[in-house]
Amino acid sequence: MNPGERIISDWFEKKGWKQFPFQKDMQDAYLSGYSGLLNAPTGSGKTFALFLPFVADYINRYPDDYQVRKNNGLLMLWITPLRALTNDIRKAMQTAVDDIGLPWVIGSRTGDTSQKEKDALRRKQPEVLLTTPESLHLMIAQKDYPKLFKNLQVVVADEWHELLGTKRGVQLELGLSRLKCVAGNGLYVAGCRLQDEVATGISPAIKEPASDTAHSAQPAIQNSQPASHNLQHATHNPQPATRNPQLRIWGISATIGNLSQAAAVLLGNDVPEEKIKLIRAHLDKKIEIESVIPDNIEKFSWTGHLGIKLLPQVMEIVAKSKTTLIFTNTRSQSEIWYQTILDKYPEYAGIMAMHHGSLDNELRSWVEEALHREMLKLVVCTSSLDLGVDFRPVDTVIQIGSPKGVARFMQRAGRSGHHPGAVSRAWFVPTHSLELLEGAAIKQAMVEEVFESRDPVVLAMDVLTQYLVTLAVSDGFIPNVIFKELKTTYAYADLQEKEFGQILDFITKGGKTLSQYDEYLKVEIENGLYKVNSRRVAMRHRLTMGTIVSDVSMRIKFLTGGYLGSIEEDFISRLKVGDNFWFAGRSLELVKVKDMTAFVRKSNKSTGRIPSWMGGRIPLSSQLSAMFRKKLDEVARHIEKDAEVKALRPLFDMQAELSHLPHSSEFLIEKFESKDGHHLFFYPFEGRLVHEGMASLFAWRISKIKEASYSIAMNDYGFELLTDEDIPLEKSLTSGLFSEDNLLDDIQNSLNANEMARRKFRDIAHIAGLVFTGFPGKAMKNRHLQASTSLLFNVFSEYEPDNVLVRQAYNEALQFQLEEFRLREALRRLQTLKVVIRHCSRPTPFAFPIMVDRLREKLTTESLEARVAKMSLDYS
Repeated sequence: MNPGERIISDWFEKKGWKQFPFQKDMQDAYLSGYSGLLNAPTGSGKTFALFLPFVADYINRYPDDYQVRKNNGLLMLWITPLRALTNDIRKAMQTAVDDIGLPWVIGSRTGDTSQKEKDALRRKQPEVLLTTPESLHLMIAQKDYPKLFKNLQVVVADEWHELLGTKRGVQLELGLSRLKCVAGNGLYVAGCRLQDEVATGISPAIKEPASDTAHSAQPAIQNSQPASHNLQHATHNPQPATRNPQLRIWGISATIGNLSQAAAVLLGNDVPEEKIKLIRAHLDKKIEIESVIPDNIEKFSWTGHLGIKLLPQVMEIVAKSKTTLIFTNTRSQSEIWYQTILDKYPEYAGIMAMHHGSLDNELRSWVEEALHREMLKLVVCTSSLDLGVDFRPVDTVIQIGSPKGVARFMQRAGRSGHHPGAVSRAWFVPTHSLELLEGAAIKQAMVEEVFESRDPVVLAMDVLTQYLVTLAVSDGFIPNVIFKELKTTYAYADLQEKEFGQILDFITKGGKTLSQYDEYLKVEIENGLYKVNSRRVAMRHRLTMGTIVSDVSMRIKFLTGGYLGSIEEDFISRLKVGDNFWFAGRSLELVKVKDMTAFVRKSNKSTGRIPSWMGGRIPLSSQLSAMFRKKLDEVARHIEKDAEVKALRPLFDMQAELSHLPHSSEFLIEKFESKDGHHLFFYPFEGRLVHEGMASLFAWRISKIKEASYSIAMNDYGFELLTDEDIPLEKSLTSGLFSEDNLLDDIQNSLNANEMARRKFRDIAHIAGLVFTGFPGKAMKNRHLQASTSLLFNVFSEYEPDNVLVRQAYNEALQFQLEEFRLREALRRLQTLKVVIRHCSRPTPFAFPIMVDRLREKLTTESLEARVAKMSLDYS
């Protein structure tokens, strides 16, 4: 062993731990200079698997004085997707280096870090810094930012699977493309070396990178022709900085379906293939999963009711456990469950807490600390506790409702028994009958190791626009240098010079349509250097950086002082002063609203509205959809292997009696007539978003045979077309109803494509900096934001139809809202199936939940439960 390996081995031995084979493999790969991806299950020791080899490498560099060397500068950058992860990881790392005797400081810089701490970090860098993608870009937006990274040796992207497939992942790709050139290469501004001596009157940013002379380099873009944005090299144009081959980049990822692609996205296309390793932890992580099955399945809800009816069974599990996490899919659900438990089981007051992303940071931090100290028996939470945090006391996880994805459930299950060798125990609680079959499908998918892929985001022009302004806010950039860096990323490998030039034109001149408005002329060109000189522009940009876009939030504050968290403006706008609502597990009375803050006081009322947060319902993943269809085929063939399937037999018998149970080779369509009109139910079992697009597509294609107006409803299992006249189904089937021909045109015609793109454009405009959302505590109102982005969308659509941001809005509407790729694959599958048409006298167990979903969209003073009960009587 070399000195570093020996010391790490001794540390493991003193701890009474044993290095797993994958940890040794990771150590060998790191010490050999590789970059790559570490794939390991949650709770397997993957943090130490990457951190300790870095420590060993440092000891090998300085074997004689590693225990006395101080002020080394920033050596490791550890990037996490959640701020909550940083505290736990930082403490673990600090304990390890203290044990080994390294005089290191492990720091963190996130949105929760105070300005005082940020200033201290800038004056004196810790050896290891934990941060988020957003904070990394804020560091790049500082003057002389290359100095921060001049000693950087490794960047680690923790929980990379959570960033992959999002614009935050693209942010990290861009940040890495910059770090590859500045880390360890001395001082570079936009790829150009700064000379120690700066000749009078010459901008150091445009000096020759390797020249000792003081003559001026020719600018890449002449000031007299700012619109041309010529990216071609002139004789003396600055050249891009050489990528530092010593900088290592590693990702840590849970199991996903496309691990190799995940590594390629993270590392970019400029890391030599022979220097890339994929390390897998082949650990037999034991996960015990059980479903909570209703006593009488016939009387259990056919459609979602949050699972509250199973509360007694849930609390029996909680009582038998030391510490339990109850995961819900939405913040509203967590508020409802917390309130209901407190009402029905008051003895849990003081030993139960709630945790979700809208709660104030101090409240969330208290909950995390209380979990560590074993002060809590139960925490009701959302995805805010999905990742990485090590809560040893947690021995049970309860999932309320289907998580809609295999990987998501596995991640949550791993919160229990979160240490090597421990068993993870998870319970699945259905919120309606058919979700039990999803529970069986999840268990089977985990046995067969069927996991979702995360498709990378490419050519996100809004993120690129923001990034270029970030570079301009700091030390400026030269286009031809940055363009070459962008081409090394996975996200922008196919970026065209014309598209890049359009973005440059927009940030400097406002593009073709906004050149008369000063607020869009953000970046100035000085001798080829693109720079923001306005302090106002720089300040506004730093305030709005990031890619997480949500509806405008208002802070919740007690009149007597103290914040509870934030809530969307739309919810508060529907309340009157004196109204009661529940938030953070408290009954609150609205007193007044001022400066985007809702002032409240505690209330003794036991009733009140539950906050709702905007955002689409999670759709069933393609992998879980396929496994669900496989389980349904077992039901149709009477192969009852799972307890969930056996419990659902009465429901399936009713479905078979009233209609048909489809085999995997069949596609079921049901026809039904009621006082509402003629119903047509399709059951592809492909997930809500695919069904939304398919329903509109089918309605359009059928209407070409017979004109009619359709009402559409859908869930994860199927969709409904409702009209007042008989639908010519058979003729439509022979006329190519499932065809892929002219698919994009038919989708555009069948949907209000403009409106869908307009909704997507709002977020794109926010990220790209087209609109300013306001200062802290004085955010712009929702309706003003909508009006501003809608006006910009109209202007671009009419006068600049080739605008890259408008094109992106249409592409995102197809890709993310309708899942066009999955829709196309679903149509191909349907073409291979035998169509089974059933004429029904009443709604079937498959149809009824879809009809209820249609009721949710109707404006009425009658409760949903009352309307469902009335509908049940109508069809009984």
